[in-house]
Amino acid sequence: MAAPDESPKRSGRSRLTDVLPPDRLNAFADGVFAIVITLLVLELPVPDVAEGLLWALLEEWADFLAYVISFAFIGGFWITHSSITRLTEQEDGVTFRLTLVMLFFVSLLPFSTRLMATHIAGAGSRLSVLIYGLDLLVASYMLNTIMRYLARRPELLVDGLAEDDLRVLVRRRRYGVIFNGIGVLLALFLPLLAIAIYISVALYFIIHPLFFGRALKHSLKTKTQ
Repeated sequence: MAAPDESPKRSGRSRLTDVLPPDRLNAFADGVFAIVITLLVLELPVPDVAEGLLWALLEEWADFLAYVISFAFIGGFWITHSSITRLTEQEDGVTFRLTLVMLFFVSLLPFSTRLMATHIAGAGSRLSVLIYGLDLLVASYMLNTIMRYLARRPELLVDGLAEDDLRVLVRRRRYGVIFNGIGVLLALFLPLLAIAIYISVALYFIIHPLFFGRALKHSLKTKTQ
């Protein structure tokens, strides 16, 4: 009589499953966004003058302009990422790695922001504006890549209709990525015009997710009825 098989029964899936809980990833991403915004404001200069404080602040316009662009960009990023997490029930190894790559470029923003603010009016304006734009562009592209991937993995989403919501969000945010790319190209020739495009894209990132969040709330309410 053959001895009974004492090896543990296999359920068809390893304990090292590819499906991961989203809580830790979302907490880590929120922490990175908060730290990056904190570092940005710590980089703002404080004029050390006894008189003429207003004029001294106005002379630092480049630093404040770069801060506003980066803050709006990160704020819009955070709002969009929050919308994604509402549609996602689980994460896998791919979304973890894509999010880490995205956060890598987001974490570079204090450096690229300071670089552009320092050289915006000097001989290095083209290169500094180019580097800043590339940072924004790659981070935006990675966020879109995450959304496109999740739209192709419906088993990771909260329900079957979340895929449609993600695809709508991808299409609407695609314009921001395109115009950011145009700004990067213009940085080689017209850095000030490129900055104007960065401002427009930043406003788009901060305003559009608010409208999408309202539409998403209405969509979720309709689905539950």
